[in-house]
Amino acid sequence: MKNTIIFIGLMAILTASLFSCKNETDQAVAKAGIGMVGKIPQLLDRNAKIHYGKEWETVQNIYGRERKSLMDNPNAKEPWLNLAELFIQEARVTGEHPHYYPAALQCLEALLAQTFDPKNIKDTDMKFRALSAKASVELSQHEFSKALLTGEAALKLNPYNSGIYGVLTDANVELGNYAKAVEMADKMVSIKPDLRSYSRVSYLREIHGDVPGAIEALTMAVGAGAPGADNTSWCMVTLGDLYLEYGKLMEAENVFKATLEQRPDYPFALEGLATVEIAKKNYKAAEEQLEKAKAIIPEVGFYENLAVVYKATGREAEYKRTIEEVVEMMNDDATHGHNMDLEFAKVYHEFFNDPDMAIKFALKEYAARPENIDVNGTLATIYTAKGDLKKAEEHRKKALRTGSKKPELIALSN
Repeated sequence: MKNTIIFIGLMAILTASLFSCKNETDQAVAKAGIGMVGKIPQLLDRNAKIHYGKEWETVQNIYGRERKSLMDNPNAKEPWLNLAELFIQEARVTGEHPHYYPAALQCLEALLAQTFDPKNIKDTDMKFRALSAKASVELSQHEFSKALLTGEAALKLNPYNSGIYGVLTDANVELGNYAKAVEMADKMVSIKPDLRSYSRVSYLREIHGDVPGAIEALTMAVGAGAPGADNTSWCMVTLGDLYLEYGKLMEAENVFKATLEQRPDYPFALEGLATVEIAKKNYKAAEEQLEKAKAIIPEVGFYENLAVVYKATGREAEYKRTIEEVVEMMNDDATHGHNMDLEFAKVYHEFFNDPDMAIKFALKEYAARPENIDVNGTLATIYTAKGDLKKAEEHRKKALRTGSKKPELIALSN
């Protein structure tokens, strides 16, 4: 997710000094014998458009501080956690998921391999935060069953933290345990009504067909966030997407534009404007926004939407090249631990018109989470394309069982 740096000369010197200590730090860590971790993962440079004033400077300072702490004491715990949390945020901001999620897990495993004193409050909190962060990464890599187990282990250490209920809400949603997800979200918002809890309330309301309520909760989430912050901008784009999903193009466009006023060049807002233009069949304007977005971060969705533009405008060679790039990027994610089965199913169905291959991937995902309505909706769509209407109806019913009013799911029942 997305201004220019002040004191460029100073930052260049700082960056050089940070990375010059890399070999020295790694040697110290290796000598300490920290299990599977022999190196501290690198901090990748950000695209200049997403430096966002002093935000990038702060990130580099944190990274340098924590590396030095590990150089001084490779057995320290907190630097591993701080680095993991930093990498998780950078994955979201930069789109460099194949690098940052494994990097975060590497740091967390180095931390969790150490000894924790259950009678020491600081140790207990450290382990809780590490497990919470690990569950968050597992969610991001679509390892939902693992995330649920990790989140439940964290909950045993601290049942009073709102954030862990967010993890458990997300894991249960993805596994199709919607009643449990509502329970977890209610607990979360009762502990701390904020951007994170309101956004989850919004999603659950949408799942259960309360679209106005979903918009209301997400608007509250945006209002609870700091203007221009990454998580606020993410919520604003999600609100725009929600408007777009239900045909409110003008409202969606206004939200995406407002996001860019607060956080210039935020790539997901650029993509949002592109999707509005695609809906209007203004393909040239859509392409311009998508080209801007993909020049900033390597997000698969940007390429998928470009493929839509190329197909709609009859540019067959560019279309084929782009979907090949999509598959290459998805394979890279999968190689680095990201479960991409549902995404592959959709790509083979929507772009390759290959329902047999699409079903193969979709059924793998169904085996892992048979109660999820999105998985069932995807299967219903693909089986319809294959002409297997009996199977399509079976999954159609499961996809609509929560009362969802998503247009693509409603269309399946007609």
